[in-house]
Amino acid sequence: MKKKIKLYSRIFLISKKYKKNEFYHYLEIPDVAILIPKIDQKFLIVSQKREAINKVNFEFPCGWVDLNEKPEKSAARELLEETGYKSVYSPKKLIKFFEEPGRMNSRAHCFFSNKIIKIKKPEKGIKIHFFTQKEIVNLIKVDKFNNGTHIAAFYKYLSLNTINSSKDSKY
Repeated sequence: MKKKIKLYSRIFLISKKYKKNEFYHYLEIPDVAILIPKIDQKFLIVSQKREAINKVNFEFPCGWVDLNEKPEKSAARELLEETGYKSVYSPKKLIKFFEEPGRMNSRAHCFFSNKIIKIKKPEKGIKIHFFTQKEIVNLIKVDKFNNGTHIAAFYKYLSLNTINSSKDSKY
């Protein structure tokens, strides 16, 4: 037996009978799309207050994948909406994974773009920043860039670039 309780548009609490007298609870929520934008040797990062943790958090542009929307389109849309920047080319796929498979059914679709241009002002309430790889690693260490999904996408991006750099190397 499974009970589905609507909490908000596209967000549901699922209570599923697990054992004789036990229930397992999880959230059914939309997938998210994350875009890691880079300009020259710096990454474009947004900061905004996150109510659940009651503090300002640094992260990459990200948002829900709308119904019938392809994740790469969502990633590009979120980049433009949040930052005012547009990816010149279609975002490149990095990785896709379940965000928290023990309690949610949503996936994170992670992309990157190394060529972006400014089109308009950023979304109200969002500040944009340009940080080097080293500065982002430091923000992670000091608990200011602390969204696990974004950290995973960032390190995946770095790992692919390290692999590609080694292939191009003469050594």
